[in-house]
Amino acid sequence: MSKSGALDLASGLGGKIKKQEVQSAVQQYEKYHAHFGADEETRKANYADMVNKFNDLATSFYEYGWGESFHFANRWKGESFRESIKRHEHYLALQLGLKKGMKVLDVGCGIGGPLREIARFSSTSITGVNNNEYQISRGTELNRLGGLSDSCNFVKADFMKMPFADNTFDAIYTIEATCYAPDAVACYKEIYRVLKPGQCFAAYEWGMTDNFDHNNQIHQSIKAEIELGNGLPGIRTINQCLKALKLVGFEIILEKDLAADSPVPWYEPLDTSRFSLSSFRLTLLGRFITKAMINALEFVGLAPEGSGRVSSFLEKGTEAFLAGGRMEIFTPMYFFLVRKPVSNS
Repeated sequence: MSKSGALDLASGLGGKIKKQEVQSAVQQYEKYHAHFGADEETRKANYADMVNKFNDLATSFYEYGWGESFHFANRWKGESFRESIKRHEHYLALQLGLKKGMKVLDVGCGIGGPLREIARFSSTSITGVNNNEYQISRGTELNRLGGLSDSCNFVKADFMKMPFADNTFDAIYTIEATCYAPDAVACYKEIYRVLKPGQCFAAYEWGMTDNFDHNNQIHQSIKAEIELGNGLPGIRTINQCLKALKLVGFEIILEKDLAADSPVPWYEPLDTSRFSLSSFRLTLLGRFITKAMINALEFVGLAPEGSGRVSSFLEKGTEAFLAGGRMEIFTPMYFFLVRKPVSNS
């Protein structure tokens, strides 16, 4: 059901941005990252606009390369990339103890790939929160095509201020999404508010590891390239995430960087030294062909002006992922399972 061809990719470029305005949107987005980390406070202050522009510009590329689930996964030897993605999602559902009748929230749900997979796996009703109109419209169509419109739905909202009453959900999860929050404490506090007492929140969070050196210019450059290539206001350390959870009041049940002992490195699908038919579009050759194809489609007018520049900054993010992963200074899968206490006391 995911977009699979070059023309599908071209037709979705820019999301809800008018085609003639894509070039301008790219330029505005790049300004947020113009000085490699110096403008982090500006990005945080304008996170909603920046992240929305990024999602409009990048979603079609993501779906073309990754499918419906925009995330990484730890991986066993002999396991395919797609199998690892599904298992990664099922692991969250099992850790949360999801079962039929529960009301579940997916925070920052993208186009809903994990939401649909987890809903099928656990027979639960899942609401996805997303502030991007294009991703919601695409996700709604995929829900319909998958026969899941009754059990899966979307709410357009900023997850920093969600339109739900206190103590609404039986379980909440997020997959590589709350890294877009400008303030971890405020974000986790809002999740805490809408979660029922005694219930759990689970996440795969992006973060800089203990190996990251703030005084190392190479480390800082890799961090900045990941931010540029992924629409991030900044990247926290995993220790900052843990401290924020505790400050909000969550009880820590389990926390672990799942990348640390993954038999196959999480960044392996992007590795320039390998060739894979199952995830060809993610390989160096696949990315080169995609970039050339987008430039050609832009030249003949089938893709909007600015498409090639989007491809370029996404490529920078990919190379930074590889560098950060190999140096073990960045992880996309800091996992935690936390509980909201039954009583605030």
